[in-house]
Amino acid sequence: MGRIAGRFVRVEPRRRARAFVLGLLSGLPRKNCWTLAEHAGDANPHGLQHLLSRARWDADAVRDDIRGFVVEHLHHEDAVLVVDETGDLKKGTGTVGVQRQYTGTAGRIENSQVAVYLAYSTPLGHAAIDRELYVPRSWTEDPARCRAAGIPDAVGFATKPALAARMIGRALDAGVAASWVAGDEVYGGNPHLRTELERRETGYVLAVARDHQITTRAGNFRADVLVKMLPKRAWQKLSASDGAKGHRFYDWALADIADDRPGHRQLLVRRNRRTRELAFYRCYSAVRVPLSTLVRVAGRRWTVEETFQSGKGLAGLDEHQVRRWTSWHRWVTLAMLAHAFLTVVRADEHARHSKPDGLIPLTCNEIQHLFTALAVRPVHDATHRLDWSHWRRRHQARSQASHYQRQAAQT
Repeated sequence: MGRIAGRFVRVEPRRRARAFVLGLLSGLPRKNCWTLAEHAGDANPHGLQHLLSRARWDADAVRDDIRGFVVEHLHHEDAVLVVDETGDLKKGTGTVGVQRQYTGTAGRIENSQVAVYLAYSTPLGHAAIDRELYVPRSWTEDPARCRAAGIPDAVGFATKPALAARMIGRALDAGVAASWVAGDEVYGGNPHLRTELERRETGYVLAVARDHQITTRAGNFRADVLVKMLPKRAWQKLSASDGAKGHRFYDWALADIADDRPGHRQLLVRRNRRTRELAFYRCYSAVRVPLSTLVRVAGRRWTVEETFQSGKGLAGLDEHQVRRWTSWHRWVTLAMLAHAFLTVVRADEHARHSKPDGLIPLTCNEIQHLFTALAVRPVHDATHRLDWSHWRRRHQARSQASHYQRQAAQT
């Protein structure tokens, strides 16, 4: 918190930001301004709501501080930038960026809000260092709707790969040392993102669909057709990474992509040793690298999924109940800070106690549990709890009365 203290003009929002982050790190079953304010000992949620909506502080500047904090403590020569999107299910049409769209959270098309995140992943740990809210065309083509949600006039429509390129560019321009970028098919199938990474001479291992067209010296082929032409000796058994049950071994093969531009472009193919299921990756590197390096980068892509799971489960990344542009950016930024704290503490503990006798290394879940129990667990008397019960019921009664009045006026 001392690292971001200078981003706040006044002491009051700085203290509220601290209480907010401590609440996110707590074991509250639900995390919103009401529960966080009660946890902090406030009489009502107005202070935390003011912090998210009207207080003077720059969430993008705090994001930059988080990036510096994460990179400083997790720095490693094998760092990979991993990009992916995640969705939060929402009701109604007023929440910024919401529409019916596919989200992996539900595995189907739902009314949801989607954001793209950039994670910094190394063998020491992984955490989100940037975020961009995806604003669909249904919003950008409706200026009145955008103004009602507080979306700045300068914000136009941008695809998810374009948002990814923007975040990667920010990280590299800020001096983040990462030689590789990983992502799924949404990003691997986009030629503009690939071209931008190649312009920066930044290597990538990006998943592509089985019908992705590959250019070879013998002509153009679909990826799933080209793999049938590979000889048996092309396949090698290698571990993608360490999983919960040990190494994750797959069969891997490489095929060169014909391209006269500088650099090396290849199709990486992964085959499940049991089901024979195939996955395809388009790869680029400024200089030729061994197959084992590309496999390592491909295996690192899954760390962003772990980042989402941990960020949502431990730091309330997806529990925001805010509707406007500024409030969304402030909530997720502070949630990223809370998760970055857990990740850095975990990495530090592993470095100092690499092999505890008879114990597994500390996890982010256990660190949160110990931190909450030993450092920040609040103790409030019965009067505080009863006052909050009365406040909630009064607020809910006013909301109920307003709802009935609107219904009566419409009928």
